[in-house]
Amino acid sequence: MKEAKSIFLDIRGLRYHVRSWGDPEAPRLFMLHGWMDVSASFQFTVDALQGDWQILAPDWRGFGLSEWGKSVYWFPDYVADLDWLLAEFSPDAPVTIVGHSMGGNIAGLYAGVRPERVAHLVLAEGFGMPPTVPSQAPKRVLKWLNQNLRPPRLRPYASLEEVAQRLLANTPELGKERADFLAPHWAKEIEPGRFELRADPSHKIVNPVLYRYEEAIEIWQRIQATVLWIHSSTDWIKRFLKEDEQLLDRYRNAYAQLTECTLANASHMMHHDQPEQFAGAIEEFLNSYPVVRGS
Repeated sequence: MKEAKSIFLDIRGLRYHVRSWGDPEAPRLFMLHGWMDVSASFQFTVDALQGDWQILAPDWRGFGLSEWGKSVYWFPDYVADLDWLLAEFSPDAPVTIVGHSMGGNIAGLYAGVRPERVAHLVLAEGFGMPPTVPSQAPKRVLKWLNQNLRPPRLRPYASLEEVAQRLLANTPELGKERADFLAPHWAKEIEPGRFELRADPSHKIVNPVLYRYEEAIEIWQRIQATVLWIHSSTDWIKRFLKEDEQLLDRYRNAYAQLTECTLANASHMMHHDQPEQFAGAIEEFLNSYPVVRGS
């Protein structure tokens, strides 16, 4: 495995952890993990990359080795955190971002709000959320209030082996060796015989603000970057969007420069079970465009 280094930064009042691989003078790839994941999950993708890259992957607030938030988690905070991170690592040059799931949704919004800051964008099944309707608002706000009164918890584990088994249950194609590698990055020992995931349980509190997809489309339409959508062969994104093909086409048509590809035998956690294909798709896309060293 390629060696990773840890960088800790103060980002908007929180101690942020960023995992770094490769030569700092090489072309940079920013990799953004999804919900209930950690930056270490990109290790297998990093190992599979054939080119000379510096990879920078943050643990989002409340995940991995980054500090937990002070209260609940609001989606715009992730976009603001990314803005600060990019200002730290690439203050002048436009960047290349690979975002998986939630990380892709964050990256897509950022690339539309600051289009001059993103040159190339790879979205791995992070193409937007299912639409909502105003009638959902009362129950959503009520659920949020109740969850704040009785915050959710994450189940404990008796060992890292048990954590690895959960990872394998979620993604059997991951394999035991990779699951054993990920387990200590996903969980930590709280006391003898008790391990908890490195994630703030408050992430499970529902967002009381409904997702307004019309606003997201307006933002995506401002993206100037070349964009690659990577699909898994499980059709996860179609099921996630409630089999609404017309909605998926509306999302697709919001991007001015869009390429798509599908990874064979890949689950939604494609960087876990098909990292070689995932890395290959990224590099095939990026090799079509000149990338400046150190940008």
